[in-house]
Order: sequence, then C-alpha cells, then structure tokens
Amino acid sequence: MVRELGQGGSERQCAETARALDRCLFEPHVAAMRDTGLRAEELRAAAVPVTRFPVRSFGNLSLLTGAARMGAYLARHRIQVVHTFDVPMNVFGVPAARFFRTPVVISSQRSYRSLINGPLRHLLRLTDLLVDAVVVNCQAMRRHLIEDERVPAAKIRLCYNGLNTEVFRPCPGPRPEILRDASLVIGAVCALRPEKDLATLVSAFAQVRPLQPGLKLLIVGSGSVLPGLEQHSRALGVRQDCVFEPATPDVARWLRAIDIFVLPSLSEALSNSLMEAMACGCAVVASRVGGNPEIVYPGKTGLLFPAGDPGSLAAALKELLENQEFRLRLAAAGSSFIERNFSLSQAAHRMEEIYREMVSRKTGLQIQPRA
Repeated sequence: MVRELGQGGSERQCAETARALDRCLFEPHVAAMRDTGLRAEELRAAAVPVTRFPVRSFGNLSLLTGAARMGAYLARHRIQVVHTFDVPMNVFGVPAARFFRTPVVISSQRSYRSLINGPLRHLLRLTDLLVDAVVVNCQAMRRHLIEDERVPAAKIRLCYNGLNTEVFRPCPGPRPEILRDASLVIGAVCALRPEKDLATLVSAFAQVRPLQPGLKLLIVGSGSVLPGLEQHSRALGVRQDCVFEPATPDVARWLRAIDIFVLPSLSEALSNSLMEAMACGCAVVASRVGGNPEIVYPGKTGLLFPAGDPGSLAAALKELLENQEFRLRLAAAGSSFIERNFSLSQAAHRMEEIYREMVSRKTGLQIQPRA
C-alpha cells in the first residue's frame, strides 16, 4: 500500500517489489489513495491488480469510507499480508489492517521522522505498536528507530532498495542539447526540498567554477526551493553556468549527462537518486549522513563530505576535477558495486524472506521457495 503511484521513491519501491515478487509464492495486489500515474500503468501492464481506497483527508468521512472499502477488499481476496510503504499509508493502512484482522501487518520507515510534523509522528509511534514488523532500507534507519523512536530491535527488518540495472546503467552517448558545449558536468537529480541542501552544492560549484573552462552545474528536479537556488546562483555570479531542468521520468538520460553527481542532503536514508547515479556511471560525492556511507566508501565507490560544508564539498570536487583517472575509477567501481549488490531481484528476494518469516510466525503456514 502506498499513498499514490507517481514518480516518488516509495512509490517506485512499492511498485517494483510487487512486480518482482515470485508469483509461485505470492499474489501481489497494490492499493493507493490515488490509483493513477506512471507506477499504476506499470503495475497494470504487469497484471498486478491496482485498487483505490479514496481517502482524501484523515479529518473527514472519506477516512471511514476508505477503511470500509479496504476491509471488503481484504476479505474478498483473502489477503494474508498488508505492507504499507509510506507515512500516509502507515497511518491509515496499519490500523485498518489490524482492525480487519489481517494476519500479518508490516509498515515501512524510509526517512527520518524528524522531517515529519508532530501529530503524524505521534501516530506513527502508535503504528509501531500495532505492526508485526517495520521494514527499513538502511542500517542508519534501523539505528534511528531503535535509538530515537524506541522501536524494539526484534521488530525491525532490513531490506535495501533494489534498482532496475537494465534501465540504470552506463550508456555512452551525446549529452542533451542544452549541455552539448559543457566540458564537464557536475549535477544532482532529486526533489528540490530544503533537506536536500542544494544551496551548498551551488556554493561549492561557485568555488570550483574557475578551475575548468566549460564547467556546468545541472540540477534536475522540481520543488519549493527552486527560486531560491536560482537567486543564489545569480548572487554568486554563476547563473549562466547553471542549468535547471524540471522533474522528468527520463532520469537515466540526465544522469548519463553528469560526470560528477552530488547529493548534499542534510538528512537522508538510502537515497534512490544516489544509487541511480552510481549505476549510471557517475562519480559521486555525498554528504556523510544517514545511509549514504553504506554505499559510498571514500576513495573506493565515491567521496563523502560533512553535510552543510561548501568548502569541504568544493575540495572533493576539486580532487575529481583535477584527477580524471581517479574520477573514472570511482565511477566504474560505483557502477559495479550497485549492479552486484542492489538489483531488483535481490531486493525482491529479501522481501519474500520477510513475508515468509512473518506468515510462518503468525499463521504457522510454511511458504517454501522454489528449489
């Protein structure tokens, strides 16, 4: 279950998990509050049923209507496992699934709860008491739940995000026309939200811009901080060398146009955008927060810098700009690392293990994988 089926990270992980599950073991269904969008189309094309529980607000009658529709759907299809993938569905789906006596109820935590407003955070803590397990996508999130949210360690299950390495892979080719004259591109592809701290990237770019003629900064994404970033780049005198592109479903094409990918987040779990950039052959530089150090090993698969420190980020960029051999070595190692360790099949297999364990524990039913 996920709130909607658009382009977000949780939406993608939910949809790709459903598509990749072994149909000899599980019959996946996907439910959302809004059942249209890119992921809905992908799911229907893969013969995964998609249904809508029309909850418009937690403060009106649509909550009860949605819960009643969910209860009827669970009974009609004899659903044994309900797994919610994002905050709204944790808050709505977990209590509803428990009320309707679903044998196994699982939630997800894919971001730090400090980013969530007070009332919702309190509701999430209640769902922690109701679920059989909480799935996290990195060790950093596991530590956060144990240390900050007091979730029992025995309830937490780790399943790293999976990536479609057929889509996200190195593929040499010309850059998009707007970058055709760039000598080298530093870039980021992400939602333009405050916690991504892209102003630090713009500041660091201004420091290294004089080092190489034709250097460009590419930022792909949409969000509330875009006007501030454009103003910041003008104030630093680098606006003419910055390219801002709106969010797009064709992420891989833009990632392949980037030589050095930067994720300067102040808060991060396991970043899909960072994994995608590595898979596409970018040399990556990331802030030392959350799950970033679980995939970026300094000097091996990328570089890390202290979050919020433009000077340290500029130093890392300078090292990559001045040492092409090192930059290319990091890019190749990062791409290989993602392909080996974070495929969709690996993530789906791990989720199957979690579902089988929980079903066995709650019902006694043994779901045996194929030999």
